[in-house]
Amino acid sequence: MDLQQVMGDAVAPRPKVARPIVLIGAGGIAHDAHLPAYAKAEFPVVAVVDVDQEKAQSLATKFAIPKVAATIEEAVRYAPKDVVFDCAAPSPVHRAILKQLPDGAAVLLQKPMGETLAEAEEILAICRNKGLTAAVNFQLRYAPNMLAARALAGTGVLGELHDMEVKVSCHMPWELWSFLDKAPRLEILYHSIHYVDLVRSWFGNPLGVYAKTVKSPKTAHLAATKTVMILDYGESKRVFITTNHSHDFHPKMQQSFVQWEGLDGAMRAQMGVNLNYPIGLPDNLEYFVRGDKDWSVGPMSGSWFPDAFMGSMGSLQAYVQGEATALPTSVEDAIDTMRTVEAAYLSSERGGVELPELGG
Repeated sequence: MDLQQVMGDAVAPRPKVARPIVLIGAGGIAHDAHLPAYAKAEFPVVAVVDVDQEKAQSLATKFAIPKVAATIEEAVRYAPKDVVFDCAAPSPVHRAILKQLPDGAAVLLQKPMGETLAEAEEILAICRNKGLTAAVNFQLRYAPNMLAARALAGTGVLGELHDMEVKVSCHMPWELWSFLDKAPRLEILYHSIHYVDLVRSWFGNPLGVYAKTVKSPKTAHLAATKTVMILDYGESKRVFITTNHSHDFHPKMQQSFVQWEGLDGAMRAQMGVNLNYPIGLPDNLEYFVRGDKDWSVGPMSGSWFPDAFMGSMGSLQAYVQGEATALPTSVEDAIDTMRTVEAAYLSSERGGVELPELGG
């Protein structure tokens, strides 16, 4: 079996003919990820709308978007019949935006799916009531190295997977996102949620969650930015996520990876976007199969940012057009990622087991 070819052939779903996209939100994530990905995939963006008209116009000029709408109502009127709405706005306004979209529309929501589980349930109810085909932009699972890892594991050469670890130790300049200054929840909700969703895509829902998320004295004005989380998958699997976004020393020792271990092999995927942020380093995938002399490097083309965003939009479009039978990041699935995030915060608030008293 040619493992290199198996990994190299792994691609995200995409439509045979791309549907037009109306972009709602002209912030940094649209500029840095959504629009570069859509340009690379040749997904046509026909309109953009944002409360900041100047920002929307600037984005339209740079990415050759033909229409800048003043309101969502205007964007909806302008939208072609087969449009996909890409809601790249902050989470607190998702519910208001969804209510303004046509019944039966296709929509991609930027993560998180609300700031709390209660908000996520409201969003799910709106989508159901309006008959929306809605997905959440949990795009890490579509990063090229994650697709390659899935393909490699699918060959069976690693044996039964029993260990999955996500480790991030880097400096994250949270000041780039001013809306997070007053956010009561930060690291798990806006960052580790990607890893929670990735873990769920491999192993399904955990039995439970043990977690502690804490503030950093280096960013004391922010909510918690460091987390340790164990996802319980029974006695035969160890699955955990550990993040420290305050490692602002020399980039040499920064780490950002996902590692899987099986009975017969292991693999490690580097998430380069977190390293020396926002400059970043390349993504990669290394693997070892028992009997090999050394670790091998898998074929790699592209990275989490922006390539994975082609996958989240492409999978939604392929599903809407009947070219795919499943929508992996649908709101019906994403609600369980939000449940897992909520469990992590509850675990952190409730604390661990106190030390037992001595018997004597």
